[in-house]
Amino acid sequence: MKTDVEELSPTRVKLTIEVPFKELDHAFDVTYKSLAKQVRIKGFRPGKAPARLIDRYVGRGAVISEAVNHAVPELYNEAVQKEEIFALGQPEVEITKLEDNDELSFTAEVDVRPKFEVTGYEGIEVTVDDAELTDEQVDDQVANLRERFGTLVGADRPAETGDHLSIDLSAAIDGEKLEDVQASGISYEIGTNTMLDGLDEALVGMAEGASSTFSTKLVGGEHEGKEADVTVTVHSVKVKELPELDDEFAQMASEFDTIAELRDDVRGRMEQVRRVQQVSQGRDRALEQLVDSIDLPLPDSIVEEEVTRRRESLEQQLTQSGLTKEGYFESQEQTEEEFEEELTKGARAAVKSGFVLDQLALQNDIAADNDELGQFITEQAQRMGVSPDQLVQHLVESNQIRVAYTEVVRSKAMNLVMGSAVITDESGNTVEQDTPQGETAEAANDDEAAEDPADESADASAEAGDRPAEAAADTAEDAAPAESK
Repeated sequence: MKTDVEELSPTRVKLTIEVPFKELDHAFDVTYKSLAKQVRIKGFRPGKAPARLIDRYVGRGAVISEAVNHAVPELYNEAVQKEEIFALGQPEVEITKLEDNDELSFTAEVDVRPKFEVTGYEGIEVTVDDAELTDEQVDDQVANLRERFGTLVGADRPAETGDHLSIDLSAAIDGEKLEDVQASGISYEIGTNTMLDGLDEALVGMAEGASSTFSTKLVGGEHEGKEADVTVTVHSVKVKELPELDDEFAQMASEFDTIAELRDDVRGRMEQVRRVQQVSQGRDRALEQLVDSIDLPLPDSIVEEEVTRRRESLEQQLTQSGLTKEGYFESQEQTEEEFEEELTKGARAAVKSGFVLDQLALQNDIAADNDELGQFITEQAQRMGVSPDQLVQHLVESNQIRVAYTEVVRSKAMNLVMGSAVITDESGNTVEQDTPQGETAEAANDDEAAEDPADESADASAEAGDRPAEAAADTAEDAAPAESK
């Protein structure tokens, strides 16, 4: 086999591959065996018909076409390995010559990772936010804990902002009641504005047993966006009474005997989370600084794939939370054009970051063993709430094991950068990097859980909903898809 490589651009090459027919024997053997099982030729059992009869029965041209379809992917992969090409995505293949018992020639155009070297990654200096806390921040966290232990009691008065109501909702369009737009016994806090536009205004001043009708646009369902008359009926009006912030509350809400001890513990937990966040922030800023220092072209097709993946991920999040793209844009105070611009910018940054970390790993012979891959999968499974075996099965079935392996290698490459990085806070204090990376990521992504001293004893009264904006932000930080060599 003869291979010629032409560089079309820094991120795209064209391979011209010429193969004598005698090197296609394996492909023809596979083809004949496959066709022999499919055809029925008198005098021969299934799978036993000779090649010459199969040529005559199905046609020599069809046999050659089938053999070439089988051979081309293998020949392409062999050429990529031989020429040490880092191919990205699927190639565009064109057969340029196909003569029986003579030669097969074809071309394959494919995007490739640009060639570059990573330098200047040692001794990176970054500045992160201070970890110091104010008394007001500690008070806010204690107040949140206090809210969790509040009790709802009946209010013998009309409803006010902040009250908790039990309500029924029904809707009608042009006087026709909508059977699929009804709900009973809904718990709702006035002022949260989490349901229908105009609902909060309608509820203020209503007493137990009262009903009111207001006009609004429906969200979700087959009548989404249509103007409707919504009737709300109040069954009960309750107000949340909060416990006193005293020693008795500390004993009820935590393991401590005094409110002073509880405050000290809250402060300590918050400071610990802040220190973990400093390391995580330093890691992000070090990578950003390294990536910004390197100028390299990016394949448009790979960037577009990443943009599409991010867009689909956000749309899935919005669907799961019952929101529309228009509603999301409004909540983010941005237009669709601004969103697409931000999406593309994030995708380009992710693709470039992936290239830089991959090259850094290559330069330093960084790889991942089975134990490291297994640990990564176990940690991901815990975060997803599934068993490691289930996640492994999913990765294998979706052909994503290579992606998981790449994530581990990239993380190790980033650890190499952080090993010599200098992190200081805005006050000039050196930030120690003694927190394990897994712990850093977990704590940085779950501040409230790390700060709350009453996770096991408190009974939360608020219900958390899906947060597509944060999910989109998380998606924007994902690494680029793994490349193949």
